Amino acid sequence: MRRQLSITTACIVPLCMLCSMSVSAETLATHQEIVRQIKDEPASLDPAQAVGLPEIPVLRDLFEGLTNQDEQGHPVPGVALNWKSSDQKVWLFTLRQDAKWSNGDPVTAKDFVYSWQRMVDPRTSSPYAWFPALAAIQNAAEITAGKKPLASLGVVATDDYHLKVTLEHPVAWFPILTSSFALYPVPQKIVEQYDNQWTLPGHLVGNGAYRLDKHIVNERVVLTRNPQYWDNAHSTLNKVTFVPLSDSVTATHWYQANNIDVTESFPKNRYQSLKQALPGEVYTPAQLGTYYYAFNTQQGPTANVNVRKALSWSIDRQIIAEKILGTGEKAAWHFTPDITQGFVAPTLAYQQLSQAERNRQAKLLLNAAGYGPTHPLKLSILYNTSDSNKQIAIAVASMWKKNLGAEVSLVNQEWKTYIDSRKHGNFDVIRASWVGDYNEPSSFLSLLTSQHTGNISRFTNSAYDALLDKASIATTSAAREKIYTLAEQMIADNVPIAPIYQYTNGRLIKPWVKGYPITNPEDVVYSRQLRIEKH
Repeated sequence: MRRQLSITTACIVPLCMLCSMSVSAETLATHQEIVRQIKDEPASLDPAQAVGLPEIPVLRDLFEGLTNQDEQGHPVPGVALNWKSSDQKVWLFTLRQDAKWSNGDPVTAKDFVYSWQRMVDPRTSSPYAWFPALAAIQNAAEITAGKKPLASLGVVATDDYHLKVTLEHPVAWFPILTSSFALYPVPQKIVEQYDNQWTLPGHLVGNGAYRLDKHIVNERVVLTRNPQYWDNAHSTLNKVTFVPLSDSVTATHWYQANNIDVTESFPKNRYQSLKQALPGEVYTPAQLGTYYYAFNTQQGPTANVNVRKALSWSIDRQIIAEKILGTGEKAAWHFTPDITQGFVAPTLAYQQLSQAERNRQAKLLLNAAGYGPTHPLKLSILYNTSDSNKQIAIAVASMWKKNLGAEVSLVNQEWKTYIDSRKHGNFDVIRASWVGDYNEPSSFLSLLTSQHTGNISRFTNSAYDALLDKASIATTSAAREKIYTLAEQMIADNVPIAPIYQYTNGRLIKPWVKGYPITNPEDVVYSRQLRIEKH
């Protein structure tokens, strides 16, 4: 696929001269409509209630933060025209005065104050309440813990179009953090008018390039152009339909029948055949994400570190990455992906062993935990519906049976049920994944700190928490790199999770879809960047 990156970038930053360029009308399709797969029914279209990948692509079209991302993942203007800081601790964002909500009301700095306070408010119970604290916004963690009032959050509207953000400590990459959906603004008037019904069609008011037209649960989410969007003149697509399909086989059938223009995945075992059948339509660039199994560290057999270590060591990651997947994925020995900026991958002891030796030592570890032929380990693997999740679970269960004599049951749940089980710790081992919210190691490593709501394994270790706190105030990248290496070693020693493979951004994209930013390591895509070529 030929991508016209300069035009796409210019449309994000309209002050650039390139924005005066336009795609020749003769090359564009008459109907500028696209159908995109999402991996499941969105848990919510409220940014404060989103929980994972299924809803994020939709939220990026309905709302817009202070910044956006370009094709390489760098921050570019969103609602904020520019930003500055003399010490990387106090940031001043100047908002554009032409930003509006889809009902025509102006988007102001006060909207961000309200929305960020709402995100950390304990009454909101946001799954992403940890993000403002991770971004080091002053008092965010204390507010979420109920120790300080909302008004103490380090965000102030100095006037309608200037937002002052005070951090706990300097964060050089703070502007890119504001592109996260967790820091999107929401309209206070609408939220208070409709309460938990505010995200329904006809109620939802956003400030993104598109507005909600229809939402048929488990069938489709339909968006149409938002004429109030400040850069609407540079959007091309008039209609965006998101179809929730957890099964990549079904998604691929839909794609080949021209019912979907962009998929979120494809069957890994069909990689070679698809490359032959669909030349130029199969993409597998490295992605800033890790697929892993989380162990319940608080109860059940996996509360024992030796059991966790035995289970992790006896997973043959090379087989999973190369044979079951086989689309460029790399075996993951550590949590942070290799492509993460500011990360030097450590060489872990168990990584240096052969798989046969890992299996032998894993069996000894399991025996030390009290399990053996007369007392076999019994546990379950919980995973959300997906053909690749199922294939990996079957393979891992087989490895544990063969190498450890474990009796493993597989539990498959649909996304919302799976999320509920995950939230309440109803699992022994659970399939999980993490795609970085920003390109820096703390986006991954902070996930395992004690107070992080995304800490699925409920791993609690004060020394680990102290390491991440130390990294957050380190003033040089070299100092942070050393701390991150120590953190990865601590994960390997305590095994709250078993990293399995590093993601590739595997998807199918029709040749007539132009402008897809396939090089973005976080897979950040805004439908307003895309256009449909005549075909």
